[in-house]
Formats: sequence, C-alpha cells, structure tokens
Amino acid sequence: MAGQSSLRLQKKGLKNSLEEHNKIPLIVVVGPTASGKTDLSIQIAKRFQGEIVSADSMQIYKGMDIATAKPTKEEQQGIPHHLMDFLDPRQPFSVSDYVQLANQAIDGILARGNQPVLVGGTGLYVDSLVENITFTETETDQQYRKQLQQLAEEQGGEYLLRQLEQIDPEYAKTLHPNNCNRIIRGLEIYHTTGVPMTQHLQNSRLHPSRFHPCYIGLNYQDRQHLYDRINLRVDLMMEQGLLQEAKAVYDTPGLKTAYQAIGYKELSRYFSGEESLEQALETIKQQTRRYAKRQLTWFRRNPNIHWIFPDSVETIQTIYEQSFEIIEKSLYL
Repeated sequence: MAGQSSLRLQKKGLKNSLEEHNKIPLIVVVGPTASGKTDLSIQIAKRFQGEIVSADSMQIYKGMDIATAKPTKEEQQGIPHHLMDFLDPRQPFSVSDYVQLANQAIDGILARGNQPVLVGGTGLYVDSLVENITFTETETDQQYRKQLQQLAEEQGGEYLLRQLEQIDPEYAKTLHPNNCNRIIRGLEIYHTTGVPMTQHLQNSRLHPSRFHPCYIGLNYQDRQHLYDRINLRVDLMMEQGLLQEAKAVYDTPGLKTAYQAIGYKELSRYFSGEESLEQALETIKQQTRRYAKRQLTWFRRNPNIHWIFPDSVETIQTIYEQSFEIIEKSLYL
C-alpha cells in the first residue's frame, strides 16, 4: 500500500510539473514606488529578449507623465513597453479591462518570439492578470455611487476609506485615500452584494492561471533608504516640470481620474492658495511614503516573491545578476 501511495504521489507530481511546463513563462517585477523597478525590468528585458507590460494603474493615461514616474523614451532604452500612455484620463478603465488588454499584449509578445516581463506597483493589476482572476458583473446602484462621489468631494478620500475599513479592512489596507474610484467600488460592491471585495477576489480564483510566473521583488532592509529615494524622486519631479503638469490638470475640467495620482491633488491646494508650495511638496512626499507602505502590505502576502534588497548589496550590477540567476533557475532550467 505504501508503494502504491508513493507511486500516486510521483504521478501527481509529474502531472503538476507537466502542467507548469505547458504554461507561459512570465517574469514579474514588483515592489514599492521608487524602489528601482523600471531600471531592473529594462536590464531583465535586455538579458532575456523581453518586452515590458506595465502594471501601473496611473501610467496608462496620456499626459500624466511626471507625477506617475512614466519612463521616458531614453529611459526605456529601446525596449518595447505596452499598456502605458494610451488612454485619455476621462475614459473609464477597469481591472477587467486591464487583464484583457494585458493578455492581448502578452500574446503579441509571444507571437514575436519574445519574453513578456510584467512590471508594476499596482498589486491588484498584477494578481488579477497572473492568477487569472475572473470578474463577474455586479449590480450597480447609481444613486448610491453618486452619494459616495459627493461624500468624496465634501469629506475627502480618507473619510470613505475609514468606512471601507469597517467592512473590508484587508482590502482597505491596500488602498490610498486618493484612490477614490476603487474605494467607492469596494463600498458599492458590499452595498449591492453584501460580500466584501476581499471575498469576491478569493471567490474569483476558480480557473487555473495560464502563466508560470517568476516574481522578483525590490525592497529595502532599512525603510529610511526607500523613504530617502522617494523624497529625492519628488525633488527631481519638480525639476522635470511637475508643477506645470499639475497646473495643466488643475485647469482642465473633467479629469477626476487624474486626481488619483499622487502629486496632482496635493499641488491643487497650492494652486488654490490653501498651502504654500513647500507644504504641498512635503505632503506629496508623505503621501508617497504611505502609498509605498500599502504596496508592500499587498506584495508581502505573496510567498512566491524572491525579494532582493538593494541596500544590502555593494553594486547595482549585483542586483541584476541576482535577478538573472533567479529567473534562469525558475524558468529556464
């Protein structure tokens, strides 16, 4: 009997390994904002003949370049980038839309014989694509949504986020107060179905993923190093023209989506005379640090991420080499 049990386990293991072998190898680079994902992903794409698929919920929009840290053409170094800078900020866009377009982009990359490299800090986008989360249409209560939108305008995103924390604390922990659309969606789903978003996401993981992912995560052992990078990035954004970009958003009606990007909403208080420029910039840095903490909260739930700590290595080349070794062992051996 013991021999039969052992044989069954061996067969099961063989079946699982064959199933994984038939899946699409996908390199996934994640981590908090300002951790160095863009640079690392480009080096990975160069090494493995890759093309990059962005998983950033703000970099999809046209005209929102500096605040979202969208890589310039020079920074992209000739590596094709997909799902970036293609959508008008006035257009609605859902996670389901993202998954559909990302799958199409990956199919195109594979057809060209190249390696897809998924990169971004929007955990919901990453998980929804990689884990093949299916989104069922839930009933919409337009009147309730309008009430929430009005509350957001009057009381701010923090107020709505506190409401969401009461019914779905796990999902609320991953959201930034600026992200009113997702906060409202979380409240609306619970209102119409009685089931929190966290449970919906768990229930939607019913179909196996078509990917065999290799996750590379960037983080810092000393959190202050990450915060210093964030502060420096905001200063550089100002040098690159963040103030002018934010003013254009401020002066353009109907760009509510744009105000979810950290940098625009905070500078609007400067434009309206409510705060000094120095105060607004400090708020941007503070909100970005809080966003980074939320990103890490999301990604730490994934036990399959291979974490690399740039502040624990001597050179940036070491980060590249560690990543290459992890990918080769996970996907190519």
